[in-house]
Amino acid sequence: MIKKKISKILVPLDGSKNSRRSLETAITLARSCGATITGIYSIYAPPHSEFKGIGSVEKAFNVKIKKWMDEAKTIAAQNGIVFTNKIVRGEIGYNIIKASHGKTKFDMIVMGSRGRSTTKEIFFGSVSNYVVHTSKIPVVIVK
Repeated sequence: MIKKKISKILVPLDGSKNSRRSLETAITLARSCGATITGIYSIYAPPHSEFKGIGSVEKAFNVKIKKWMDEAKTIAAQNGIVFTNKIVRGEIGYNIIKASHGKTKFDMIVMGSRGRSTTKEIFFGSVSNYVVHTSKIPVVIVK
């Protein structure tokens, strides 16, 4: 008998094709489990950055993030899934782990194997590698 029910799924999104595939996988899982999905977008921000961002660039980027999150919400709604979003700043992998183990206890993380980062890892992106190795809840990696 299964004792652990999946009711909340965290999906890191960054606008990449892999993050879209991970959203689609999460929707499939959520439909079969009756779960809700929270999409998280973590904006990389070094702790003591000399460059704080130019207002117009930051505004344009925020508009793009909002567009991605709205698209994700629409896709989820079309499939009968409740979707909420969260946008955070800081170290991306750390923010995903912090959110997954924070106030809202998630049962699973579904994320793409590679995102938009400029680093090139052989099999996994550096963020997905970090999340897989530090998460205390199941992580599904979508290629």
